[in-house]
Amino acid sequence: MAWEEDLFALFDDLESQAEAAYARDREAELVDRRRAEYAEVTFAARLMASLGRAVTLEVRGIGPLHGTLERVATGWLLLSAGAVDWVVRQDAVGSLIGASERAVPTVAWPAVARLGLGSALRRLAESGERCWVHRVDGQRHEGVVRRVGQDFLELAGDAGRVTLVPFVVVAAVQSRRD
Repeated sequence: MAWEEDLFALFDDLESQAEAAYARDREAELVDRRRAEYAEVTFAARLMASLGRAVTLEVRGIGPLHGTLERVATGWLLLSAGAVDWVVRQDAVGSLIGASERAVPTVAWPAVARLGLGSALRRLAESGERCWVHRVDGQRHEGVVRRVGQDFLELAGDAGRVTLVPFVVVAAVQSRRD
């Protein structure tokens, strides 16, 4: 009978080793799967999950902006900083501090979040308020957004001078809330 006990002990040992090997393989597979799934998460999805949070954005041509993330949409975001609102083009954001650990996939966004930068700028044009258009190269233009095309805005400045600014060079548009 001793040989049977030795045989069963050997089988138990082999089974334990197999279970341990399976657990190691399974854990490695889960880690790979988590990495692959996280590779699908976008910056915009993390922004959407951060709505209502106090954040700091590093924006090209401007520097750090501190405020509350009020809105996120396709290609842009709205940051409220006291009496100032910033419509920031997402491509101009260099870094973000204060984001949520979560993400909201695009399919879960509200319909209004699918509106592009042009929509936000058209609303600003309708208000007729004076604003500052900050460019990614650090320059800025002051005036009233008059009209908004597909990929540019018209800014009416002093003395009736009109400046066309392509969206691709816009870092942010700053306006004051009354």
